Amino acid sequence: MKNIKTEEFYVEVPGGKIWVKRWTPEITSSKSPLVLLHDSLGCVDLWRGFPSVLAENLSRSVVAYDRLGFGNSDAQEKLPARKFLEEEAVKYFPAIKKHLSIQHYVLLGHSVGGGMAVNIASRDTDCKAVITVSSQPFIEDLTIQGVKAAKQMFIQPGQIERLEKWHGNKARWVLHAWTDTWLSSEFADWSLQPPLECVYCPVLAIHGENDEYGSIAFPEFISQNSGGQGTMLLLKNCGHLPHKEKTQEVVSALKQFLSNI
Repeated sequence: MKNIKTEEFYVEVPGGKIWVKRWTPEITSSKSPLVLLHDSLGCVDLWRGFPSVLAENLSRSVVAYDRLGFGNSDAQEKLPARKFLEEEAVKYFPAIKKHLSIQHYVLLGHSVGGGMAVNIASRDTDCKAVITVSSQPFIEDLTIQGVKAAKQMFIQPGQIERLEKWHGNKARWVLHAWTDTWLSSEFADWSLQPPLECVYCPVLAIHGENDEYGSIAFPEFISQNSGGQGTMLLLKNCGHLPHKEKTQEVVSALKQFLSNI
């Protein structure tokens, strides 16, 4: 990538330190950084080259961080509570925002990261736009089937080592934090609707038509129930990773969506 400056640092948050990385192009056209929020098994490194592509094409700085318990951030002992999406908005993101001296910003969240983006935006009017990618606003049968299939897959020899590459000795916690939470009976009636209705900035819901964790009902719900202007983009021949499977289409959509933000 051309002239993209990268910085890595830790931020103190309640319960430990969070690892943050920032990509800044030589010339920026917007003072509002794009903050990336990873999925249930993700971390900064699993975004791979996407943040650099965004920084270059959008001409704005891009920030990503490993949530507490993931990647290079400190470990957590307890599994997430039912309100863990809200906790990200109340306990952790504000500390990162303060440390980076961020004023206005844009959020992009993949999968559960999209739910966290909605929760943050519902509480902070400094968020000027939200992009959700393959995000779940409620629990579908398809969601449960997908999580159960992944849980069974990780039982197979050598599979947990795939997570250890990215999360080290936190890998089993990461897996249980996802599967145990989403398959629990107390999470079955969870819905993103209450915070979504309090998001008044523009929202773009991106979804692959072949997503193994949710149907087209997900982006429809997000775009139709946000408190402001909601738009959806359904990508053909695409699964749960649009930013990897359809990178150019996603980048083009973001350039258009953020052209005046």
